[in-house]
Amino acid sequence: MSSQPNHRYSVVAIVLHWVMAVLMLGNIVLIWIVDELPDERVRLAIDTHKSIGITVLGLFVLRLLWRLAHRPPELHELAAWERLAAKVGHVGLYALLLALPLSGWLHDSAWKDAAAHPMSLFGLVPWPRIGLIMNLEPGLKEQLHSLFGQMHEWLANGFYVLFALHVLGALKHQLLDRQKLLQRMWF
Repeated sequence: MSSQPNHRYSVVAIVLHWVMAVLMLGNIVLIWIVDELPDERVRLAIDTHKSIGITVLGLFVLRLLWRLAHRPPELHELAAWERLAAKVGHVGLYALLLALPLSGWLHDSAWKDAAAHPMSLFGLVPWPRIGLIMNLEPGLKEQLHSLFGQMHEWLANGFYVLFALHVLGALKHQLLDRQKLLQRMWF
């Protein structure tokens, strides 16, 4: 083991970070434009949104396991309050990367027509809905569908804010403070 401190993330962490970032951005764009799509494309857009969400959930689990086993590089160049803000922001992003797909999966599982429209990942791999939710009484299921949909939307709004702060913080340190933070998470 090297006595030099590591100032970069591992290749695995970098790949997971950027793949998840691209998927999340794609999912944001997809859901923002879904109402503008012709009717015959809406179902495909929603199914793709769900597939990306489940993929992000799987990648999140891998990323969390990797993160627990591999310590990230220290942020020595940041002030104490900036290190704390970065840590709180990352914990918030991690929580949302878990909660967003789960709330979407709950929302989809409570959809009244879910049984008539089987779910699959990118049209290739059958994906189950949450049986406990699927098997509820229709009236309760409809209420939960609405509740989980609102929860998913609230979480998405929180994600937009933290995601923007994350990007702006990285750009501020890179461009204004001339700190090489982006190189730590780049190939």
